[in-house]
Amino acid sequence: MLSQLPLFAGGEIVRGFGRGSKELGIPTANFPLEVVKSLPESLPTGAYYGWANVDNGPVHKMVLSVGWNPFYNNKEKSVETHMLHDFNCDLYGQTLKICIVGYLRPERSFDSLESLIAAIRGDIEQAKAFLDEADKAKLKEAPYFTEKLCSSK
Repeated sequence: MLSQLPLFAGGEIVRGFGRGSKELGIPTANFPLEVVKSLPESLPTGAYYGWANVDNGPVHKMVLSVGWNPFYNNKEKSVETHMLHDFNCDLYGQTLKICIVGYLRPERSFDSLESLIAAIRGDIEQAKAFLDEADKAKLKEAPYFTEKLCSSK
């Protein structure tokens, strides 16, 4: 499946578990379950990097978790996007679009909250470097980020 990247997805930002900002200091924008289920089943769980925007606004670098978050023993698969930009406001109800560009690591559990945070911080640094590469940077300009998403409502 990784050879099929980049992968584009989008949908409304919904409330997650409330851990990104509060426990981790790493706020995330979460997709509803129907968007999670629309991703290919063959997409491996783990950490990814790519591009994201909110309501067709500026496109920002991002890291993404796809999976069950074993540290927290989630019962439902989730897709949690951390954009490398400070929005300083709630994004609930707005439209998030992502372009998954590359795979960073498989999902796994951690011995402590501190080791989980350190791994995510490492993912962020790797993502910044990868997304500066010309072949990956050009995806920031993908027409997808300015198109209107069809709503199923």
